Amino acid sequence: MLTPPKPTTTCCLDLSPAGLIRVVSPFDAVTQAQLRRIRPRGRWNGPSHGWDFPLAAADPLQQALGQRFPITSALQEWLDWCEYPLPPLPSHRTLVAAADLDTALQDGRHPLRHQRSGVRWLLARRGAVLADEMGLGKTLTALLAARALMRCAEVRLLVVAPVGLHPHWRRESEAVGVELELVSWARLPDNLPPAGTLLVVDEAHYAQSLKAQRTAALLRLARHPRLRAIWMLTGTPMKNGRPSQLYPLLAAMDHPIARDQRQFEERYCQGHWRESRSGKRWQATGASQLEELRRLSRPLILHRRKQQVVDLPPKRRRLHPLALSEAESTGFDHRVGLVLDDYRRRARRGEVRRDAEHLALLTSMRQIAAEFKLPAAQQLVESLRREGEAVVLFSGFVAPLQLLQQTLGGELLTGRQSPAERQQCVDRFQQGQNDCLLATFGTGSLGFTLHRARHVVLLERPWTPGDLDQAEDRCHRLGMGGGLTCHWLQLGAADQLVDGLLASKAERIEVLMGPRRLTLERQSLPAMVRDCLQAA
Repeated sequence: MLTPPKPTTTCCLDLSPAGLIRVVSPFDAVTQAQLRRIRPRGRWNGPSHGWDFPLAAADPLQQALGQRFPITSALQEWLDWCEYPLPPLPSHRTLVAAADLDTALQDGRHPLRHQRSGVRWLLARRGAVLADEMGLGKTLTALLAARALMRCAEVRLLVVAPVGLHPHWRRESEAVGVELELVSWARLPDNLPPAGTLLVVDEAHYAQSLKAQRTAALLRLARHPRLRAIWMLTGTPMKNGRPSQLYPLLAAMDHPIARDQRQFEERYCQGHWRESRSGKRWQATGASQLEELRRLSRPLILHRRKQQVVDLPPKRRRLHPLALSEAESTGFDHRVGLVLDDYRRRARRGEVRRDAEHLALLTSMRQIAAEFKLPAAQQLVESLRREGEAVVLFSGFVAPLQLLQQTLGGELLTGRQSPAERQQCVDRFQQGQNDCLLATFGTGSLGFTLHRARHVVLLERPWTPGDLDQAEDRCHRLGMGGGLTCHWLQLGAADQLVDGLLASKAERIEVLMGPRRLTLERQSLPAMVRDCLQAA
């Protein structure tokens, strides 16, 4: 019996998950040639078997494709809204006057000087990234600006924030006296109501990967015709030092340099085609033309450091180099060897990538080293507690934290707990019921205020400067009682390599966000692993 032919893809103009016009069509040379001539330029999306174009390309697309490509109802609704835009917002002077920044809040607080200037800066922009360092009160700044906008126009406030931060947003909104709708990153809505919406996005660095569904969902809201403004809050707009991570935030603001993704990647991310086993692949993970990117993006990104705007006690880092005994070194090497032997067996069976051995080596060394550092960590924490100090200890691995809790006690904060349980742990620590908090980077560095502690111990460092700053600055915040000391426990080649990577990535971020001009020296991760092991 003959197998019936598969139906061909229906040609149409649709709305993509990221709020772009998707041209759905089977391959046709004539149509492909027409689409390549459309401006603003589109991008071929292989998995969806179509092209993605910005909404500004709607008219040329319809002129080029005529009646052959019908428009879906979802896209037609957006195009109709574009034909009848919302009325313009009041002037900046009117909005600032409505902000009423000299009046005390309902809880008696007065906005600080840098918060008042941040409100005025936000009200002058319909798309912006408030990238102040952690602990400078970005939540209150955004809510004061939102209140002014809501007083002057028919606007509702929609806040996107991790679930664990929802109680904080509710408390601050009550102090400011505004109503808001809170949604989590996992439950972003597909659409906005016809009336105007102000979108405030907390922890905006969650949208730093275009491959993530939550990034597409955020871009769909950011490109919605009924969106009045989008203000994004993050202390780490480029966590890993890669301009590709900044692109989604610029696209959400409709920055001119982010309207053509391929052009952006070619100029600022060293975008190029790379040969692989499966054929040519587009790669855009580098960094180039950072001074130009800095100059073009700074009008829409406000990045202020604590020492610039507030009188906070200093933060210092203290390195604690550790050494293993001969017996411990033999045990350490044996355990690393077992992990690598297992990895190579799995690679021969095709279960893992053969070219990722350097990453497997580094990860196994870090995880095993964390356990070998536990005696030193325990001794350090106990000595600080005897001096009456509260201590927060961070690690990227749960198992070492569990072992430490068995000997030190204290609160354990991990992703295995519910948001309510996490907040209870933090509250007990902040209220003095416990003088030690053990937390993973992924959980403890997110949105919590831990300024009771003047000592932070890092069992190992995370991969990115953004995650490192997020962790340390949980304690380095307004209201702390003294200076903060960050203790870095360093054992062997793996820690030396990661600390070197952090310094390299921090320099790249400094070029874009900071005041200094730097020359970057790049080296591949496998080469850095080899050099570090040889030096060890």
